[in-house]
Amino acid sequence: MSTLVTGNLGYIGTVLTEILVSRGYEVIGLDIGYFKDCELIKTNKHIKQILKDIRDIEITDLDGVDSLIHLSALSNDPLGEFDPKLTNEINYSSTIKLAKLAEEKGIKRFIYVSSQSMYGISRTDEELDEYSSNKNPLTEYAKTKWKAELELNKLNSKNFNVVSFRPSTVFGVSPRLRCDIVFNNLVASAYTMGKIDIKSDGSPWRPVVHIRDVCSALISGLEAPLTLISGRAFNVGIKNGNYTVRQMAEVVKKVLPKVDLFFSNEHSDSRTYKVSFKRIFDELKDYYKPIWTLEKGTLELLNFFKMINFTKEDFLGVKTNRLKSLKSNFTKTFTHDLRLK
Repeated sequence: MSTLVTGNLGYIGTVLTEILVSRGYEVIGLDIGYFKDCELIKTNKHIKQILKDIRDIEITDLDGVDSLIHLSALSNDPLGEFDPKLTNEINYSSTIKLAKLAEEKGIKRFIYVSSQSMYGISRTDEELDEYSSNKNPLTEYAKTKWKAELELNKLNSKNFNVVSFRPSTVFGVSPRLRCDIVFNNLVASAYTMGKIDIKSDGSPWRPVVHIRDVCSALISGLEAPLTLISGRAFNVGIKNGNYTVRQMAEVVKKVLPKVDLFFSNEHSDSRTYKVSFKRIFDELKDYYKPIWTLEKGTLELLNFFKMINFTKEDFLGVKTNRLKSLKSNFTKTFTHDLRLK
């Protein structure tokens, strides 16, 4: 089976591609390449690689493709707010264009990597499910993800099957590691600086999931019967997977007890939500079996940092912070590749 992975040169895409290849999939990657030089260790995969802006996708790029995993996006709130117009073009307009081309090409499975950020601010005395819970997207990133999901659902049919996976906040090792996401940031700060300095009071709730468990969910979209996934949305997380930021920091401190932990209360973070994962555990139980905990992920990250001699400069640098990397690329290709005036 030939699977096209958009955004394959990103944080999740790099790991997903390696896992797919190891499982015998023929993988085609499509990525603009802004983060291709953000490797902290070299990857060994040998796949067909299309280096192209997702906005320029053509139907011939889908030649020979049986299924499609769509990861490509400006992938969190800070990146989304960097240029709202660009975020809408990439996260929404290009997603729908890609889906319509895939439908025209006869591709049976379109696996969309959505987001739990669409839940926004919510009550924390209940866990949010995929359908009955209110959507309250606050940022451009969240709005485009939710809008794309709604439009993709209209395209779902017996011949073109769309499934949307909404990952929790991702953590864990990747050759193209990100340190601008919450738990990786906490562990990297503890390792390189000997302290964790949280600007809020640590009370906001965040669901979490390991990068390899996210990949497991996406692969279930390739392997589960269409009757289980067609037209469905699934929150992706782990059992008991809702943590406050304070609780996450305390997990790190438990592993590294000498680390200093500070809560400065400089900024209030109103985004807080707990998410239910009952649907994915019930309906995809034979295909999605997450195995990673925060404790296990902490040890994995620490071992990775030791192996590569990870430094404070790495932690704060361009390679592990996507907004810094994107700004660097904007400087290099400001008018041509991104078509800004």
